[in-house]
Amino acid sequence: MTTPSAASVPVVNLPNALTVLRLAMVPVFGWMLLSHPQPVSWRWATTLVFLVALATDLADGKIARKYNLVTNFGKLWDPIADKAITGMAFIGLSVLAELPWWVTIVILVREWGITLLRFVIIKYGVMAANRGGKAKTMAQTIALFAYLAPLPDLLHWPAVVLMGLAFLLTVLTGLDYLREAYKLRQSWLARQTADPA
Repeated sequence: MTTPSAASVPVVNLPNALTVLRLAMVPVFGWMLLSHPQPVSWRWATTLVFLVALATDLADGKIARKYNLVTNFGKLWDPIADKAITGMAFIGLSVLAELPWWVTIVILVREWGITLLRFVIIKYGVMAANRGGKAKTMAQTIALFAYLAPLPDLLHWPAVVLMGLAFLLTVLTGLDYLREAYKLRQSWLARQTADPA
């Protein structure tokens, strides 16, 4: 049984619908976080929306791979949707003065810089998420949960440590993606040289 190429799979499918749903949840999550930052019940509800949004990321990837529904749309927009929801969380926490702005700025420069890079090098090929990127996303998710949830003050320092780990992984995987983009371009150039037609 042959696996269909990403270009031949219909764009309208369940994994892509989950990606679009995750994008739609970003403004809802942002409004909940910024308009009701203090009430414990609201904060838990906001955290739940964040977790549900990220759960769709796990679901769409598994469904796409299991049922051969991987598309170029999904490869590009799935990581964008992830960065939109986590980016809103980082910005919201900094607006509320719960996370230093320098942490948010460095992380978002890396996140959106790599996303922009994906579009810049699209002529050379699609740069899909790798294991390091997935580990980074998981670390960010856990750290953001620890900051978003109204946990006891005793757990503040573990949350800071988790955020530090997420920050480190974000920077290191960013450098790895730069290396991967360079290899992708070099591979494309080599093919062009071998087959100039």
